[in-house]
Amino acid sequence: MSDTPKFEVIDRRKIKAEEEQENKQHQAPPAEALPAAQPPSGGGPRLVVNESKPAPAAPPEAAPPAEGEMPAPPTAEESREQKAAYDASAQRLEDLVRAQNPAVGAQPPVNFENLVQQFYISAMVQMGAGTQEGQRPRVDILGARTTIDLRGVLAEKTRGNLTAAEDKTLQTVLFEVRMAFLELTSMISLQGMTPPPPPPTKR
Repeated sequence: MSDTPKFEVIDRRKIKAEEEQENKQHQAPPAEALPAAQPPSGGGPRLVVNESKPAPAAPPEAAPPAEGEMPAPPTAEESREQKAAYDASAQRLEDLVRAQNPAVGAQPPVNFENLVQQFYISAMVQMGAGTQEGQRPRVDILGARTTIDLRGVLAEKTRGNLTAAEDKTLQTVLFEVRMAFLELTSMISLQGMTPPPPPPTKR
């Protein structure tokens, strides 16, 4: 049995639409139909106080995606609305942090170098770097290999789409983590050690 964690993509747009529909039903209870006025005995026209109208036909629901299938991509409008809401929420969070600690300046925008640095830190920690003195390093060599391979995918998919400085940073960091991986695996081979299992995942 594989230990690779599985994930499922949930289309939150459908959940949001269902919540909005429930809110409308709770906020607007159906009005009680008033009795129609009795027609006069002469058989003339009668006054209808509340005449029921046929309910509008519900729009056809899209078939739910099959198991393992990705939901339909968001529309351009949905993406714009979500991005605006995300930016507003992030700004409120930053304002709260700065209000509690005025010495903290505005956070710089996230760029490509931050992404490369995050991969570098993750790979080095998985290979035991940053362990405090006197403690035994916790090495996740298989996780480190996955992180390094992901960086290789990033380099392949962004080829020709980076500035000279961004490409230099990516290639330098990729070289460094691959060298660290080679040194660690060589040490394991020389000592005749079995690669340690990855740390247990929190459920």
